[in-house]
Amino acid sequence: MNMPLKSFLSLGALAFSLGACASPNVPDRLAEARTPTEHFAATATGMEEEIALAIHAQGLSPNQATALLDFLDGWREAATGAAITVQVPAGGADSGSAYRSGEAVRGFLQAHGVAEAMIRTTSYDAAAEAGAPVRVGYTRYQVTLPRCGREWTNIAHSANNQVQPNFGCAVTANMAAQIANPADLARPAEMGPSDAQRRIYMLDRYRKGETTSSAEDKQAKGAISSVAP
Repeated sequence: MNMPLKSFLSLGALAFSLGACASPNVPDRLAEARTPTEHFAATATGMEEEIALAIHAQGLSPNQATALLDFLDGWREAATGAAITVQVPAGGADSGSAYRSGEAVRGFLQAHGVAEAMIRTTSYDAAAEAGAPVRVGYTRYQVTLPRCGREWTNIAHSANNQVQPNFGCAVTANMAAQIANPADLARPAEMGPSDAQRRIYMLDRYRKGETTSSAEDKQAKGAISSVAP
């Protein structure tokens, strides 16, 4: 049966519109994905954790020392590897006391185990701010999970042969919820120092044609026992 060109084009347009209806716009879903597990991605959002310490000419008060200890507990628990920033007010009425307060905070942090390289001292303009404090802070990361199950389609039928829109969301959300350090989603984790002595030893064995793999652990082997009927 021959179909007129006009009717054929009309049917093509109808099929295209039906295919478009079968591909809903699901929140958090990535437009370009190679596999179903890549349709959704967990992200890490940085949030500033900060405390403000009033300036005292004599140094840190007991309450400020307690607040700094609590601050350090949160910093260590976050384990983000972020540096602690000490912001000292500049341009105020008593710049000398502000400087001494900043140095007192810096010394307190070092005395409680924070490496000097992890402390960054900066200043901010406080000329128009009366009683401007010393600000101590760092960046904490929080995982943002994808929202699953917002919209479903008929998984028994697909007009455009595409993966169903929610496939992969639960897997991504479950994996993201188990991440110990959300900062790993924002940047690569820092590598520890290499063992140069071990590397030289293994290279020497490799050059000699000797085995470089670990020794076989006989206790790690297992066998399925046979049970007589």
